[in-house]
Parts: sequence; structure tokens; C-alpha cells
Amino acid sequence: MNMNEANTEIQKNRLPKRLGRGTGSGVGKTSGRGHKGQGSRAGFSMPAYFEGGQMPLARRIPKRGFNNKRFAPKIAAINVEDLEFCFQKGEAVTPEVLVERKIIKQVFDQIKILGSGELTKPLSVSAHAFSHSAKSKIETAGGTVTILPGPKPVVKNKMGSKKSKSK
Repeated sequence: MNMNEANTEIQKNRLPKRLGRGTGSGVGKTSGRGHKGQGSRAGFSMPAYFEGGQMPLARRIPKRGFNNKRFAPKIAAINVEDLEFCFQKGEAVTPEVLVERKIIKQVFDQIKILGSGELTKPLSVSAHAFSHSAKSKIETAGGTVTILPGPKPVVKNKMGSKKSKSK
């Protein structure tokens, strides 16, 4: 058996590196931890983002402005052409039906109907918002448009207006 054959053997469970077994082993004395310092101590672990005392990348990059994405409502957009293909003449289009027929698959807060495509069937469409072109296309096809109420607005001061305290 030559050296190449010995290196190509598949070893399923590799034995752990035997540290501290004399200077001749290559991992004796300090066991690969160097001399003194934080890294030589037991229980030491360094986070992956640590850059050796250099100012970390997360702190070097400027952070400015405000992003409203996490607070903004999630709006599912559906085109008029999707209604043309998925519904028969005279059917009612509601958020429940759209989810049931898997036309809308993601989680949403509101539904908006957009005007891309053509509509030839009269449908009664209920949604939270409509584009002007979608509304006109539905009504010209003989359908009806119902605007559903959106979420209630946030009341910042539940106690009402500020009143001066009288003693």
C-alpha cells in the first residue's frame, strides 16, 4: 500500500485531535492555543463577526433614515385579467373566494384590484381598493364594485385630547 492509497481511504468517524500529548506530537505544550491571552483560556469562543479589534463592518456602515416596510400594510394586487380567467359570468369575487381558489397565496392585509387586461363578464367584485382603470373596466362590463373597509386607524391618544388638570 503506497501513500496515495492510504490518503484515499474513507474514514466515517474521525478520531478527535489528541491535544497536549507532548511536544513531538505537534499539538503539545500549549495545544495549539498560543501563549497567554484570551484565546488560550478555557471556554473561549469568538463571535463570527469579530474583526480583531478593528471597527466591525456593522458599525462602519452608516445607518440613516427610516424604513416603513415593517409597519406598512401588505397589499395583494390582482389584475382584471386574472378575474376574467378565474371566474364565471355573474360570480361574486371576495377575499375569501380569492384565497379559497388559491389566486392569492401570500398573507395580506388588503386586496387591490388593478386594471391590466380586459374584462368581458359582469362580476360583483369586493376589495379594499381599486385602480381607476380597474373600476371603470368592471363597471363597463356590467359588474359592480364594492369597497371593503380597511383596518381601523391607530388612535394615538386613547384618553382623548389633553385636558388641563384642575385641583
